[in-house]
Amino acid sequence: MFSKLDQVESRYEEVNLSLQRPDIANDQKKYRAFMKELSDLEKVVVLYREFKKKKAALQENKDLFAAETDQDMREMIREDIKSLEAELPIIEENLKLSLLPKDPNDDKNVLLEIRAGAGGDEASLFADELFRGYVTYANSQGWKTELVSFSQGNVGGAKEVIATISGESVFSKLKFESGVHRVQRVPATEGAGRVHTSTVTVAVIPEVEVVDVKIDMKDIKIDVMRSSGAGGQSVNKTESAVRVHHIPTGILVHSQEGKSQHVNKERAFQILGMKLQRLEDEKRLKEASDARLDQIGTGDRSERIRTYNFPQTRITDHRIGLTIHQLDQVMAGSFELLIDPLIANFQAEALKKQASNAY
Repeated sequence: MFSKLDQVESRYEEVNLSLQRPDIANDQKKYRAFMKELSDLEKVVVLYREFKKKKAALQENKDLFAAETDQDMREMIREDIKSLEAELPIIEENLKLSLLPKDPNDDKNVLLEIRAGAGGDEASLFADELFRGYVTYANSQGWKTELVSFSQGNVGGAKEVIATISGESVFSKLKFESGVHRVQRVPATEGAGRVHTSTVTVAVIPEVEVVDVKIDMKDIKIDVMRSSGAGGQSVNKTESAVRVHHIPTGILVHSQEGKSQHVNKERAFQILGMKLQRLEDEKRLKEASDARLDQIGTGDRSERIRTYNFPQTRITDHRIGLTIHQLDQVMAGSFELLIDPLIANFQAEALKKQASNAY
């Protein structure tokens, strides 16, 4: 591990020097790439240098303790040694995590899609509640949420809601939300008080630049229509909504929340690019022989990942066997109660895999 860390520190210094070169400073694309690499390396280097500093301090204190004869001074040095011995294993564990292969999409913004599944009106109501919970969670993380399109259910709620979420490391946390969410509760319209089961499908797709995905305009059909839904008085007055149909894959993208046809068209193509990239990524994952670990929480939408049991105020995440009784808090936006254990579990599995590969 430490030889790898030495290599990271050496590369950090190389990148720092490269950024001072005129040919790099004058090329915006190269400069941004080097700055991004520097930022990623710096997180590891700062931690590694802290580890080395504390390790050196520990050895120095041990040498002082061996040479010191004054009992009061020995006691002070002993406390410093205890403190450093407690800190070093924690830093070392964080260093191990920092060397895990990074998902290249972790720092990206996302497209969030929530669709009502089985369960009719009850599924639509839950889809809307789930979306509102995610928006509150996003706000707590300092992220920005923008609505792309919203299709209302028969009794309220949402048949489908699509939004973009942007900010720091959005995909790294929300990727665990992709899949089928099952809800068990008594609907307001249920007179006999029976518990019904409904499902909602969530997809979290990492953002890509349109230029990164090749889209042949011969494969595209574009329709312009009047916007619908709650979006202000001007929403029904102009034909600003745009629907883009990618004929080879059958993907339909509908964007209506932008203020102009141009904005909606631009956003629709961006979303189409993200969906096409997702198809390519899924294809590669299926072809990989050891894809299961990498796929945890990243988007198998046919997989039932979680059950929300309202009568028992219980949420169970089936991927890691996690059960908590804080349903109200989660639905109010405290998704970290589920996401943080998922991240910890994923990291633990990755560390085990890394350790087994070392032998």
